[in-house]
Amino acid sequence: MSTIRNIVLTTLLMVSCALQADTLTIPGHYESDNGIALPQRGISMERVLSEFGEPIDRKAAVGEPPITEWDYGDFRVYFEFQTVLHSVNLKTMIMPQ
Repeated sequence: MSTIRNIVLTTLLMVSCALQADTLTIPGHYESDNGIALPQRGISMERVLSEFGEPIDRKAAVGEPPITEWDYGDFRVYFEFQTVLHSVNLKTMIMPQ
C-alpha cells in the first residue's frame, strides 16, 4: 500500500512540474496584441515583396553571409542571401529616451 502511495505521489509531483511553463521575456520589447503580420523565417524575398509590397528602404547587404535589411516602417525584415532570417516588430520595441 505504501509503495502504491509513493508511486502516485511521485507521479503527481512529476506531472505538476511538467505543467509549469516559463515565460520568455525579450529585453527591449514588450508583449503586444496589435496583430501585425510579419514575414515568417525561411520565406523568400520575392514572397515578402508579393505579400507586403515594396519596403520604404532597402539597406545594402553587409558581411558574409550577406545580411540585407528592409524597412517597412512598423517592422524590419532581415535576410540571409534571399531568405528571411528575422522580422522585428518596431512597435513593440522600447526605445531609449
